[in-house]
Amino acid sequence: MKKTILVTGGAGYIGSITILELLRNTDFEVVSLDNYLNSSPKTFQRIKKITGKDILNYEIDLRDLNSLRKVFENQKIEGIIHFAALKSVPESLAKPHWYYDNNFNSQLNIMKCCEEFGVQNLIFSSSCSVYGEVQNLPVDENTPLSEVKCPYAHTKRVGEEMLSFWAHQSGVNTIALRYFNPVGADPSGLLGEDPRNTPTNLVPVITGSAIGILPPVKVFGSDYPTRDGSCIRDYVHVNDIADAHIKALIYLFEHKNTSFFDIINLGTGSGVTVLEMIQAFEKVTGQKLNYILSNRRDGDVAQIYSNPQKAKKLLNWIPQYDVNQMMETAWKWQINLKNEI
Repeated sequence: MKKTILVTGGAGYIGSITILELLRNTDFEVVSLDNYLNSSPKTFQRIKKITGKDILNYEIDLRDLNSLRKVFENQKIEGIIHFAALKSVPESLAKPHWYYDNNFNSQLNIMKCCEEFGVQNLIFSSSCSVYGEVQNLPVDENTPLSEVKCPYAHTKRVGEEMLSFWAHQSGVNTIALRYFNPVGADPSGLLGEDPRNTPTNLVPVITGSAIGILPPVKVFGSDYPTRDGSCIRDYVHVNDIADAHIKALIYLFEHKNTSFFDIINLGTGSGVTVLEMIQAFEKVTGQKLNYILSNRRDGDVAQIYSNPQKAKKLLNWIPQYDVNQMMETAWKWQINLKNEI
């Protein structure tokens, strides 16, 4: 009998790409949970266009425990990939109470249902933001955590700590994947980032500006101690991120874990500046981008990039997409999205 996987936040950016990769590369049954707070039901139409398959989505708020219980009563869930969370750095600074309420209570209810319904395998999508401002690069899983810069990052850090204590007590096999900066879109050009709210992440801001639906790109900070003064990040293609979540889940299914809780970084190991990302976009599209050098943004660290060796060793995960491909797929998706509207 096929295993059934629950993907929370399944209509979101990484969640939807992960569902797509699950359908392409596994024989798992997939169930989604998404209340469309910052996503769209169109996502599942796009997935069907690519795969020919319908996805069952439960449109509920994860903070509603009784509604969540009904999902588990209706489905024999054997693994969970938990993406659903609020994730904007600026928004978390403006509305910290909302982030704590949503991200913590959603996670607690998932943990409760794992215990109540005997789900033994959980993948938690964490973030490199838990590291804060680090002194030594690249960061690995043993890098000391410094002060976080925003409530969003704080919810991820505390979320990991909650899972660590709970996993060892409950016996639920759990992996927290600290991914760096997911970018790009599915190579088909038919599925990518489509937030209901105005994008704040760099690549959709770049493509949205280039196609004329967003204002000129603001480069937040040109005086950082980096090679060109702009922030350095470790950009990872979203399909690579999705692949890692699936590999981590299979790793647990195959009982390869030696502890009930583990943390794994997902990054390429290469740092790229904001201005270099803009240059990559200009290279692959052949068009100049209108951008403005602006002041630093609250909540941003100067630079961070990953040591990805643990993911390679444990999961046999090696990113397949380079920066140019990240931009090519993002631009293809942006064009198709505009035509779709």
